[in-house]
Amino acid sequence: MPGPQDSPDSPDVPGSRRTFVVEADGGSRGNPGPAGYGAVVRDAGTGQTLSEAAEYIGTATNNVAEYRGLIAGLRAAHALDPQALVRVRMDSKLVVEQMSGRWKIKHPGMRPLALEAASVFPPDSVTYQWIPREENKHADRLANEAMDAGRRGETWRPSASTAELDAGAHADTLPGLTGASGSPATPESSAEARAAARAAVRQAVRETHRTAAAAERGAGTDDPTALTAADELPVEHAAPAAPAGRGEPSTPQVGWGADMGTPTTLVLLRHGETPLTPLKRFSGSGGTDPELSATGLRQAEAAASALAARGTVQHVVSSPLVRCRQTARAVADRLGLGVEVEHDLREADFGAWEGLTFAEVRERYPDDLDAWLASPEAAPTGGESFARVIRRVEAARDRILARHAGRTVLLVTHVTPVKVLACTALGAPPEALFRMELSAASLSAVAYYADGNASLRLLNDTGHLR
Repeated sequence: MPGPQDSPDSPDVPGSRRTFVVEADGGSRGNPGPAGYGAVVRDAGTGQTLSEAAEYIGTATNNVAEYRGLIAGLRAAHALDPQALVRVRMDSKLVVEQMSGRWKIKHPGMRPLALEAASVFPPDSVTYQWIPREENKHADRLANEAMDAGRRGETWRPSASTAELDAGAHADTLPGLTGASGSPATPESSAEARAAARAAVRQAVRETHRTAAAAERGAGTDDPTALTAADELPVEHAAPAAPAGRGEPSTPQVGWGADMGTPTTLVLLRHGETPLTPLKRFSGSGGTDPELSATGLRQAEAAASALAARGTVQHVVSSPLVRCRQTARAVADRLGLGVEVEHDLREADFGAWEGLTFAEVRERYPDDLDAWLASPEAAPTGGESFARVIRRVEAARDRILARHAGRTVLLVTHVTPVKVLACTALGAPPEALFRMELSAASLSAVAYYADGNASLRLLNDTGHLR
């Protein structure tokens, strides 16, 4: 009697391996909002439905739900035959491009999901194809059934599902399993797709490893985000792969493009004035840690009023320094929120320059000042270089994005961290840190999307202080 791998239902598969088609989808009513996913496993030769999966997953974004649907579909296929070849078909451009290796997986919240999906089958066994939404009706119906069940406080039940009937039979789209461009898939295109998938997995592992290494070092170390050679994993560069859809670009879009879902927005508030601010004295994390002045307290209240009027902030994160904590508390009290403290959002340590004016530093430490102005690797006398600050601020950013994906988060911090986040969003070099002006209690904002792109939305807004 033939085993699963010897099934006669897969006559076009090399050797004796079966081939499954996995179609998956996910959705969120609110993005983020009540979310669910659906997945269906079909026999590639006959189009017959072999397995369905769906689940309500609570509050999540579209992208998270889509990845969860992919994982469920792959697991269902694996339960049928762990030796099978799998051809994934989804209408999510983001998931297909990232899992195919054509788009980097930059968003910290997506990397663990991508890694989980990649771990179900060996990369050589899975290929990805983008399809129009019209061809993904079955999985879409399953996702909506799951969300409807969740709204009623129930669990989705396969026996009650009418998704396949509602979607209508579309087995005629499966024979031949056309490639992403609409032409039949060839051994060459499958090999390229599998090479791209391997590259995507290794890239995701590398990025996740870097973020985890930074987080483990945490606060209280001299340089919690410096990466050693051991932290770097090799990345396999895939051969050029076919586009994911007819006329679709094979690289992340800049400007108007596909809907990437709700971004994570970081609203950046510089603390209010301290007694040192109007005197233009260096005031970093290695000095006296001054409190807000009377002017600074008024500025904090003005910022709190402005942010309360907007009503969009959902979390408040602060530098550990007193001037930021005071500013953050003013806002959090107005919004009825708590305050998280992120150690790596502190200002640079200016060492021996703390409390001095620029002119005084020029007089006392001319060579060190010239070196500092010329290179981000140079540190103030006994202090911290901008290069080191950039590394730890980026690590803090990644942790915050992972914790609060799809939310609007207020970061109360200092001049240098705000400039770092603005520069990295723009892809500007570190030298740009010297070319931005940031007033006390000013507001800036950066939106981060699931494909890893960022958009600087606001810089040095002081309208609320007038």
